[in-house]
Amino acid sequence: MPRRRKAPGPADGWTPGEIAKLRPLTTPGRIQEFVDGLAYRSEDDPGSPRRVLAERRANCYDGAIFAAAALRRLGHPPLLLDMRAVHDDDHVLAVFHARRRFGAVAKSNFAGLRFREPVFRTVRELVLSYFEGYFNLKGEKTLRAFSGPFDLSRFDRLEWTFQDDHLPYIAERLDGSRHFRILTPAMERALLRVDPRSMQAGMLGADPAGLHPG
Repeated sequence: MPRRRKAPGPADGWTPGEIAKLRPLTTPGRIQEFVDGLAYRSEDDPGSPRRVLAERRANCYDGAIFAAAALRRLGHPPLLLDMRAVHDDDHVLAVFHARRRFGAVAKSNFAGLRFREPVFRTVRELVLSYFEGYFNLKGEKTLRAFSGPFDLSRFDRLEWTFQDDHLPYIAERLDGSRHFRILTPAMERALLRVDPRSMQAGMLGADPAGLHPG
């Protein structure tokens, strides 16, 4: 079986100490385990993958950027996907492609909005797998739209892997990219509230400081 070719990028910027920390992250699943172990960053101050590695903290945005950088070391292009919500925070995934299927790595305050195995034929299928677990504190199902895969390699000149400076700019570009609606107005009006047991399960281990008030 041919080995995956390493995606081009600023891989040589990692220090030997950082490489030692990244070396165990040999699969998307191991990257997810590492991301799950990070403390949740509740403040709106995203860090570069270098800072995430040093501080061991992340929110969904810088967690996804870290995962994209780690996936890049395995030969995957560094792809983000933005999921847009109403009365709730947006959510960002690091998307990867394996065996002709899409999967995702993600940092989330909600248990159901994290890893997805690469079993989805399209990006839309992948996004819809998050629908039922995407809710706010009022129990409203809030996911409404998603972007196409957003390639971070176009921003390599901004050194997003190692510097924080331009991460807000990249976030603006991601938010401003084309998004695709997943519900019609009639579907939105017919949505049921999430039942209390599902809410309790989805919020297991959540950091209250990082919850959207709805």
